[in-house]
Formats: sequence, C-alpha cells, structure tokens
Amino acid sequence: MKGLKTAPLRRARWTFIYLVILMAVAAACSSGEKKEVATDGRLKVTSTIGMIHDVVANIGGERIEAQGLMGPGTDPHLYKASQGDIRKLDEADIIFYNGLHLEGKMGEVLEKLEKQKTVVAVTSTIPKERLMLVDDAGEGTYDPHVWFDVRHWISAAEVIAATLAEQDFAHAEEYKQRAADYIAQLEELDRYAREQIAFIPAERRILVTAHDAFGYFGLAYGIEVTGLQGISTASEYGSRDVSDLRDYLVKHKIKAVFIESSVPKRSIEAVIEGAKKLGHQVDIGGELFSDAMGQEGTAEGTYIGMFRHNIDTLVQALK
Repeated sequence: MKGLKTAPLRRARWTFIYLVILMAVAAACSSGEKKEVATDGRLKVTSTIGMIHDVVANIGGERIEAQGLMGPGTDPHLYKASQGDIRKLDEADIIFYNGLHLEGKMGEVLEKLEKQKTVVAVTSTIPKERLMLVDDAGEGTYDPHVWFDVRHWISAAEVIAATLAEQDFAHAEEYKQRAADYIAQLEELDRYAREQIAFIPAERRILVTAHDAFGYFGLAYGIEVTGLQGISTASEYGSRDVSDLRDYLVKHKIKAVFIESSVPKRSIEAVIEGAKKLGHQVDIGGELFSDAMGQEGTAEGTYIGMFRHNIDTLVQALK
C-alpha cells in the first residue's frame, strides 16, 4: 500500500481550518445557550459516515433520533466539517465515528467533544491483530475500511448496541433484540458473499480499484486487491503509479477494473488508456461503493444493500 502524502501547504490549510472548527466547538460547549433536545425524550445520536449511521438507525429504531454527517458520494478522507455539522455534533447525546483516522483531522474535533459527552469509535473492540497495518504510513497506523469484512462490522454493531443500552437503560432489552435481529442479517450477508465469490474462477479473483479501500474485503473473501492510490484518497498518485498499475493489468491479463462512487473515475480511465496503448483491452466492470453508500431510499443506501451490490457487480464482471 502507498503511504499518505500531504504537501506542506495543504497541511497548513487543514490546520487553520480545524483550529477554527475547534474554537467553534469549544464556544458551543461552553456557551450558556440551551441546546436543542428531542421533545419526546429520545436519544439524539449523530454518526460520521453513512455505514455507521445505517447500523445505528437499525439498532436504535424509534427510540432514537439518528442523523448522519456524510451523505452519498462523500469521501471521508477529504471531508470538511461545516458549521451545521458542528451544531449536530454539539446537540447530540451520543456520537459514533469509525476511528482509525478515517475521519482525518476531524478526529481533533471528536477528541474535544469527548470531554463533554459520549463519543465512541465503533472499531474500538476489534483486536489489533485483526487490523491491517499500513506498513509505510507510520507505526501504529491501520487501514480504517473495516466495514468490508462483515465480521468486523458485526463487532461495530455490538459496540453500538452496548452504548445505546447503557445510555438508555430503560430500553436496553429493545436495543439488544434489534441488534440480535440485525446481526443475524449481517451473518447471512457474510454467507452470501462467500457463496457468490465461489462462482469466480480462482485465477480471476483480482479486484483493481481507484484507491486501496478493499484490503479487508480481499483478506476476508479470498480476493487479490490492488488500488492506484493508497488507503486514503488524500494521498496523491503520479504517472509512475499509473504506469505501474497499467503494467500490472497487462502482466496479469486483467480484463476489468472498477470505479468507486466516491472517487473521480479519471484516475482509472488513465490506467485503462495506458493499457490500451500497449494493446491490452480493459473495461470498467462497474461502480463499487467504497467510502460512502448509495442514495437514501435505495437498496444501495443501506450497508447491507451496498455490500450486496458490490458482490453482485464484482461477480458479474469477473466470473
């Protein structure tokens, strides 16, 4: 995997932006203004990425008021919190986030809020030995895309259920029951993925995408995975990266690559064009969801629907 590369000027700009945000959070938390609360006594729960929000909504049900910060097509690696987002965070009783540096500089905002309210990383109970270490990005830096191993996302669901039950003890049994029902669906999803991938001939189980978001998926389901960019889309790619991936496609006679809903497809198109000049035809096998889900109200707008879409798209293109 490629290391995270950030230009000094960009770092300075991000530092300034988040210093402003941190001051806004501090002001909101210390002000005498009364926070907006749910009039019906429900817990107000805010989640960062859509995958977490979907699990929270399924387990919390009507007992909570759930809202997410990052919608369809939003890249969490490049996400910039708005004043409206800060307000949602400030008004929340509970905040769930992924952790493992997925939310980038927003981690500083969450650390500040942790002193004021319940802020929980849903990846907190996954054993370190089951996380993928990013070798060239610094010691102790892990790949944050854990939702692509359904078993890891079951752990996240358990963390969410336990937190809701603890914060709203009167309805703890309801949260536990809904969590059990949802986890049963996740276990079925895991079985579905294994059954469908078995239809792909072993030599064709190669997934090439724009950025390295599918490492856990590959490890869990026996797929060789490679991406043009590193684990974060904040890392930059150059002509050498394009030519290396082009040569990889030609060498392994790979016929299909995949674009991602939250990443511009121009990077993959450059690789395809490079392969074409060498006489090797590569097609786009379809669009996968990586760091964000589909539109709200669609099957792909849920974690389970998104995951099934990815499986079906991959199998159809590679089998």
